[in-house]
Amino acid sequence: MVKYEDEVLKNIKKGKLPKDIFILFDHAFIALEKTNDLNLFDIKRLRSNKKRTYYRLRKNKYRAIFYIENDNYFVISIAKREEVYKQWE
Repeated sequence: MVKYEDEVLKNIKKGKLPKDIFILFDHAFIALEKTNDLNLFDIKRLRSNKKRTYYRLRKNKYRAIFYIENDNYFVISIAKREEVYKQWE
C-alpha cells in the first residue's frame, strides 16, 4: 500500500505540487508496490537513522522521499530538488 503524508496531500490541494507531477509519482509507486523492485526507477538510498532507511525517487526536477515498512511505501515529501533536500536536513 502507498501512503502519502498529509503535507504532500496539502501541497497538491494548495497547488504547490502540480497534479501531473503527483500522478507521475503515484504511478511509479504503484509499479513499485506491485513489483517490489527498486531498480525500476532512479532510486537511491539516503543517509538515515537506525530506525528507518529512507530513499529518494527522482523524476525530472522533482524528488520523492519515502521509506518502506512492512511492504508499505510511506511517501513523506514530494518537491523540487532544491526544496526537498532543504526539508530533509
